[in-house]
Amino acid sequence: MAGILAWFWNERFWLPHNVTWADLKNTEEATFPQAEDLYLAFPLAFCIFMVRLIFERFVAKPCAIALNIQANGPQIAQPNAILEKVFTAITKHPDEKRLEGLSKQLDWDVRSIQRWFRQRRNQEKPSTLKRFCESMWRFSFYLYVFTYGVRFLKKTPWLWNTRHCWYNYPYQPLTPDLHYYYILELSFYWSLMFSQFTDIRRKDFGIMFLHHLVSIFLITFSYVNNMARVGTLVLCLHDSADALLEAAKMANYAKFQKMCDLLFVMFAMVFITTRLGIFPLWVLNTTLFESWEIVGPYPSWWVFNLLLLLVQGLNCFWSYLIVKIACKAISKGKSGKWNPLHVSKDDRSDIESSSDEENSEPPGKSPHTATTTNGTSGTNGYLLTGPCSLDD
Repeated sequence: MAGILAWFWNERFWLPHNVTWADLKNTEEATFPQAEDLYLAFPLAFCIFMVRLIFERFVAKPCAIALNIQANGPQIAQPNAILEKVFTAITKHPDEKRLEGLSKQLDWDVRSIQRWFRQRRNQEKPSTLKRFCESMWRFSFYLYVFTYGVRFLKKTPWLWNTRHCWYNYPYQPLTPDLHYYYILELSFYWSLMFSQFTDIRRKDFGIMFLHHLVSIFLITFSYVNNMARVGTLVLCLHDSADALLEAAKMANYAKFQKMCDLLFVMFAMVFITTRLGIFPLWVLNTTLFESWEIVGPYPSWWVFNLLLLLVQGLNCFWSYLIVKIACKAISKGKSGKWNPLHVSKDDRSDIESSSDEENSEPPGKSPHTATTTNGTSGTNGYLLTGPCSLDD
C-alpha cells in the first residue's frame, strides 16, 4: 500500500519541476490546500442532502401548493394481471406482434392495450409537484453559490487579470473564503452523484453522470495541485446560467408561460455566451497559454487541461440542443414568430428530461394536438433538459 500511495502521489506528476509536497506543507505564515481537506466533502454532502429534504418538504412544497401545483399523478391504468406481468417481467414497450397476441388473449382491441401500457408507464412518472420542488431546491442552491462566488471573486486580483492565477504558483496561500467555496461546490456535486439515482430520471442521465464525474475530478484535481484560483473562475462561470434554467422550469410547472419563455431566452443567451464565448476565450486561454508561459507544462497540467477540454465538449453538446430546440420552435411558429406551442412531440423527445415519453395520443391525432394534450406548452421540451450543470 505504501508503494501504491508513493506512486499515486508522485511529485513529478502533480507538481511543477523542483517543487515537492514538503514545500506545500502548512506553516504559521501560510496555509496551502491539503488532500485530506477533501474528506470534509463527504459529511457535508450528506448534510446538503438532508437540507434539501427539509427544504423541499417545508419550503418548496408550500410554495408549489400556493401556486396551485397539485400532486395529482397521471391517470391510473385499470388493474390487469396479464398486462401487469408483461409490463414488469417482459417489456414496457410491446411490439406489434406482442400487442396482437395480447389482443387475442384478452379480447381487447390493440388501441386499448396500447393505451393501458401508456397509462402504466406514466404511473411511474413523478408528479409536477415533485418536479417543482426539485427545481426550486436547485434554483436556491445555484443562486446562493453563484452569488457567493461573484462576491468572493470581485475582491480577487485574478478575476481582473487571469495571469495572477499563475504568479508565484504553486506557492499561493489558501484563504478561508476560497476553501469554503471549493468544499461547498465539491460537496454539492457529491450529493448530486448519489441523489441522481433517486431523483427524476432524465434522458440525459448518462451525460449528466459523466458531467458530475468530470466536475468532481476537476475540483479535486485542481485543489490538490493548488490550481484553485483558476478553478474558482471555472466554477463561477458555469454556475451563471443554472439558476435561470431552474427558474424557467418552475415557471413552466406553474404555467406562467410568458415568464417561462422570457427565462428560457435569458438562459439560452447566458449559457451560450459563457460556455462558448467567455470560457474558451478567457479560461482556456489562461490555462493553456498564460500558464505555459509563466509556469510551463508538467504531467498534471496536461491532465487538467484535457479535462477542461472535455467540459468544453459537453458545453458544445448542450449548446447544440439549445439552438436546435429554439430553431424548431421558431420555424414551426405562425409567420415565423416565437411560439413554443408549435414544437411537435417528436422534436421535444430529443431533449426531454423524463426517462419515459410524454402522454402520447393514439394514431390519427394531429401532431399539434399531441403537443398540447399534456397541459403544458412545447417549451417544456427544452426546459426539462438538464445542463446544469457544471451545471450544473
